[in-house]
Amino acid sequence: MPIPDYQSLMFPVLQLLGDLELHPLADLRSSIAHDLKLTDEELAARQDSGAQTLFANRMAWAVQYLKSAVLIQAATRGVYKITDRGLSVLKTQLSGISVKTLRQFPEFTEFEGKGSVAARTTLQSTPKDETKATPEESLERSYKVLREALAHELMETIQSGTAAAFERIVVDLLVAMGYGGSVEDAGKVVGKSGDGGIDGIIKQDKLGLDAIYVQAKRWQGVLGSPEIMKFSGSLTKRHANRGVFITTSSFTQDALEFVEALPQKIILVDGKQLASLMIEYDVGVSFTKAYTLKRLDQDYFENL
Repeated sequence: MPIPDYQSLMFPVLQLLGDLELHPLADLRSSIAHDLKLTDEELAARQDSGAQTLFANRMAWAVQYLKSAVLIQAATRGVYKITDRGLSVLKTQLSGISVKTLRQFPEFTEFEGKGSVAARTTLQSTPKDETKATPEESLERSYKVLREALAHELMETIQSGTAAAFERIVVDLLVAMGYGGSVEDAGKVVGKSGDGGIDGIIKQDKLGLDAIYVQAKRWQGVLGSPEIMKFSGSLTKRHANRGVFITTSSFTQDALEFVEALPQKIILVDGKQLASLMIEYDVGVSFTKAYTLKRLDQDYFENL
């Protein structure tokens, strides 16, 4: 049989997780492939890019969408369980689940909104939608959806990791951005200080002409001005005027306004920006496929 689209796979995923057990993604794929009686040839079919099999890709999107609607959640990295909301939907949606079903939940509409209208027009486009967008616009919207999903996955992976792993991520990112000299040099000072709100000190440049003080926090809630005030006080004690506060969470408006009024230069990096920087500087992500758009060179033909 043809490999089902990602929407058709969402209900089977939720049904499997309805047993209230923890299920690794690999087991979900195996069980659903068996239930659908997919052949080895069908399971081996790959995307045009060759980066991933069609079935694995569509399963990943099915899981991503269910997570975005909080019908399922990650218990640990790559292991999922159903939520109370998911159980409720499972009892009422007897025929299947679609993107339209998920749009009743604010978390999912927020997820869609982060990619502008990308998710709606690219992954759920209708002929009417397609006439409104050029091929380039559709491609750009698809890129935004994929990037947002990757950012979400990055934050989820970081949150499920250890504090030591987060420190290494911060080191790798800062070095990739041109700070701290080498990974070895930066790694010796980040995560070692623990002095009144300072997790480390790195070089502003490879020669070490100036220092930047670092605070890195994996945080579940929203960070307010008290945490920033503590960090600022630590800088003052050291007669320092530059700092970077990195978190997996977000900052309150009060914290943002507090930073603006400080004599020191403190940069706040929240989870959203952290994920964006990791993608931009290739930290924790890998290359799959590049698409190069080309246009007709009018000058070339005019000069013939």
